[in-house]
Amino acid sequence: MDGQQNSYRRYEDGETEADFDLEDKIFVQDTSYKCPTYINKTPPCQGSCPSGHEIRGWLAIARGMDKPVDEDMAWQEYAFERMISANPFPATMGRVCPAPCEAGCNRNEVDDYVGINAVEQYVGDWANENGVTAPEAGADTGRKIAVIGGGPAGLAAAFFLRKDGHAVTLFEEHSELGGMMRYGIPGYRTPRDMLDKEIGRITAMGVDVRCNTRVGTDVSVDELDKAFDAVFWALGAQNGRGLPLDGWDAADNCINGVDFLDAFNQGYVLGTAKKVIVVGGGDTSIDVASIARRLGNISDTGQDDATDFLGHDVAGSLVRDGMEATLTSLFPIEKMTAAEHEREDALREGVDIKGGVMPLELIVDENGLATGMKMCECVMKGNTPEAVEGTEFVLEADIIISAIGQFGDFTGMEDFDNGRGSMTVDGTYAVADREGHFAGGDILKPHLLTTAIGHGRIAAEAITDFLDDGEVEKRPSVDVHHFNLLEELKQRGQSPSAYDHVQDSGTDQAEYAVHNYEDRSNSQIIKHTELFKGHFDFVPREVRDEVHIGADEVLGNFEERIIAYSEEQAQKEGERCMSCGMCFECDNCVIYCPQDAVFRVKKSDRTVGRYVETDYNKCIGCHICADVCPTGFIKMGLGA
Repeated sequence: MDGQQNSYRRYEDGETEADFDLEDKIFVQDTSYKCPTYINKTPPCQGSCPSGHEIRGWLAIARGMDKPVDEDMAWQEYAFERMISANPFPATMGRVCPAPCEAGCNRNEVDDYVGINAVEQYVGDWANENGVTAPEAGADTGRKIAVIGGGPAGLAAAFFLRKDGHAVTLFEEHSELGGMMRYGIPGYRTPRDMLDKEIGRITAMGVDVRCNTRVGTDVSVDELDKAFDAVFWALGAQNGRGLPLDGWDAADNCINGVDFLDAFNQGYVLGTAKKVIVVGGGDTSIDVASIARRLGNISDTGQDDATDFLGHDVAGSLVRDGMEATLTSLFPIEKMTAAEHEREDALREGVDIKGGVMPLELIVDENGLATGMKMCECVMKGNTPEAVEGTEFVLEADIIISAIGQFGDFTGMEDFDNGRGSMTVDGTYAVADREGHFAGGDILKPHLLTTAIGHGRIAAEAITDFLDDGEVEKRPSVDVHHFNLLEELKQRGQSPSAYDHVQDSGTDQAEYAVHNYEDRSNSQIIKHTELFKGHFDFVPREVRDEVHIGADEVLGNFEERIIAYSEEQAQKEGERCMSCGMCFECDNCVIYCPQDAVFRVKKSDRTVGRYVETDYNKCIGCHICADVCPTGFIKMGLGA
């Protein structure tokens, strides 16, 4: 894209006033009743982030527009503080999140998305390397909360509950915290020293951690109800689903992906077998196949059975000593749910991926062991596969791993099972018919790590709301962490003066009012059609380097693949952010206003979101400022 120029214009060559209604857009002199107002909307990156990151905010810090109040604070620390206000795992998410934020980025309409994931990883790593701690716990409320499960949802909930000042006791059945981040994802994707630092930052806030303790067995639900004011269930989906084929449960060499990954990440799996089939198509199946590729041909797991996890994760570990790893998917390769770059890595590392095929029959020998699977090509009708006659074939295998789904283990807490191996909650993550109980993460429906973190954040807020008066208010339609102008003014010492609650005129001059500003971020996401995209030049995205391992080098290689941004790269990506729905101080409105009605706020009073104002006595409602606003922050309305 180097050297390209943009060509975005409001009107095409040859168009005249007859082709559009000028009265809806440009008015003459003072005949318009409209004047500019400044509208904060949620950018689509934030709207599509399941954890609710205020992405626009920390990219503004990376670009140097929003500077720390403390002049001695590094911009990275300030950005980190903004990140963990929604998600306490930036280093982890910057590595493994499939980044729906980048798919939603409005910059895609200009050249290419902003490298949000990469900036997040850089800032998270910087914070880890420089020993940045979490904020102190809030003032003690006297309330005690039990969090069941030490995965991303449970840890996120513990973090936000401690920020609110509640005492938190976290129960985890494994010997270490992390959940799927530790026991489901291989260490070359989530380095354990990095993960330990992010988890340790949370527990250091005063979380009472009880590992090797399983609720339902070691602690009863009744005991929780007696000891705690509220309970957050973050059980995860620790049981993997086997294939619906005759003989599956009886064959010792047929396992599920969750068990395989759990055993591998606990150090029980030393290797796999000569020929491994992974059935799945999601991220888990890729991990399984990739791990098996790395482990190679060793069959003893050291346990009675291996851990069942995600199909793609399983496939990724299977290629040592001439081992063959095959990953099969009902969907064609290009429509697999696994991330594209993960599929590409698996193929490069020697995993054979077969898309558009379905299992028909398990082939078992006289000892009851599976020796392969009969399969055929298929076409998908929605989510249902239909076999294509005459396309049958056999895949030989020494181990077959199913990575087709997961469900929860409700032993000792059967009343919470909705009959589908999951829990049912309302829009505030409150458990149905169980007052004071909330739930989130994979126990609701297996999804992304960042989704589980978002559940934990929102549920923690709901729990605090519930403990306040027994009621939980309805959540906003755009339920993410938003920029708050009043908080920004407060930290800069620019809070509005007290309002005496009497009717008054001339509020554009009053010190108790924020001049012509409106916050619609709770309900509206700004579209790219609201931006003046012609302002933005083509700027290539900074691409993270990766260590690409070939099939011949993958054996025993568990080194991290992603190489983090440099500081310069992170700042450049911050500059590429179009700041959708928020002023980024370009001065277009000031420069192009023909009446000099738009002017900069004096420097001592400026903050993010309050850079320019409008003199309504000069404004004639010509709409030019709104037309040339790159970010869509200026809308026409109100009036003097």
